[in-house]
Amino acid sequence: MHISYSEMKIWSECPHRHKLQYIDKLEGFNGNLHTAFGTAMHSVCEHTLLDPELDKEKHFLEVFGKEIEKLATKGVPIEEELYQAMLTQHQAISESFQGALDEYFEDCEVISMEEKLYEDIEHLDKKFKGFIDLVVKTKDGKYHILDWKTCGWGWDARKKADKIVNYQIVLYKYFWAKKHGIPLENIETHFGLLKRTAKKNNTEIFRVTSGNRKTQNATKLVERAIINIKKGVTLKNRLSCKYCPFYKTEHCK
Repeated sequence: MHISYSEMKIWSECPHRHKLQYIDKLEGFNGNLHTAFGTAMHSVCEHTLLDPELDKEKHFLEVFGKEIEKLATKGVPIEEELYQAMLTQHQAISESFQGALDEYFEDCEVISMEEKLYEDIEHLDKKFKGFIDLVVKTKDGKYHILDWKTCGWGWDARKKADKIVNYQIVLYKYFWAKKHGIPLENIETHFGLLKRTAKKNNTEIFRVTSGNRKTQNATKLVERAIINIKKGVTLKNRLSCKYCPFYKTEHCK
């Protein structure tokens, strides 16, 4: 009944992988240390904003530990050296993200965290599903949607400009505006990079443009994905095999 940004992204990369994962319900990507670290850091950011006195070290280790246990039950191998590094790499992020937020947005009001989207897609019998990490409102009356992204040293200019990556936050803006009846021009969009291996500036926040043209392109891609999925179009994209969990398996040769 719904489509998410992640599903749309997988379809745009390879319709055949989408079929295997979402139609045939085959087990695909089961996560790894990077996703476990990301989940724990997202939780630290959210709970620190709720409780400034939060023991961030304790909270990170608890959530990270639970995520590692989940990986183990799925048989995902744990790289010990990376795991040990991550046990301390969260500290610089935990201590920097609040200050980075305050400096970037100056005086702002937190509107919501981990807000669920489940909105109708016009002309199609589907809903768009997503979760927005953070929405704040600044003194000028603008709303700001922010999505946290954990990474290594950071993103280069190419990654920051990647249209498919940007479509996530653009779609969040579009459907959040529909949900609350707020004009699109009153909403701005941002990514917040939580950088594990950076020597400084472990939290970097930057604005993502989300004007009418980009919004139209993003929503059209969602519509195109839904229409082709309904038609059963499952072409293989051989250019996206490198990181596919089904590459060179019996499901895709």
